[in-house]
Amino acid sequence: MTADDLDQAVQLAVALLREAPPQAWDGKAGSLEWDCWETVEHLSDDLFSYAVQLGPRTPPLDTEVPFAWERRRPGGPANAVHADRSAGHAGLLQVLEASGALLVAMVRTTPSRIRAHHIFGASDPEGFAAMGIVETLVHTHDLAEGLGLAWTPPAALCSRTLARLFPDAPRNTDPWPTLLWATGRAELPGHARLTTWRWYGEPRR
Repeated sequence: MTADDLDQAVQLAVALLREAPPQAWDGKAGSLEWDCWETVEHLSDDLFSYAVQLGPRTPPLDTEVPFAWERRRPGGPANAVHADRSAGHAGLLQVLEASGALLVAMVRTTPSRIRAHHIFGASDPEGFAAMGIVETLVHTHDLAEGLGLAWTPPAALCSRTLARLFPDAPRNTDPWPTLLWATGRAELPGHARLTTWRWYGEPRR
């Protein structure tokens, strides 16, 4: 997984979300308990938090870089990143694009030998790129369901992401439905639906 892969995922997501009508952003994002605005904030926060995790010269291996995460309402996502609602959904998508660009830049410039903490395994810049891609692809799926948009990301991008983070996922099925299955969002013929899931961020080479 590369910085270019991550940039592609973010740009495709932003382009799709620009098609959403302004009045749709207060609706629920797919099966999530968050509305679409909150879900974009959460995705932006994911990308931001992965970028800053790689930021220190010697990243922590046992905890996150201690930004203050807070919920704006009970049950809402705990974020360090929040968009100014007065900027509307165009401003919200700028926040998403900017957070993605931060992670793209960190993946490009961080030496491959660096490891940083994640709850699913200390990872390298390539692993954080893959994590950012998973977050972007599946949360855009959630958003597309809530906003009434069609979303099918490139199969090759999904396939490489599965290979990097989900080593136990099937390899003989369509990559995009398989990624949705691996993240607990869909049925996959011949495989029980997952009620819990995780990825494996540790480098395997």
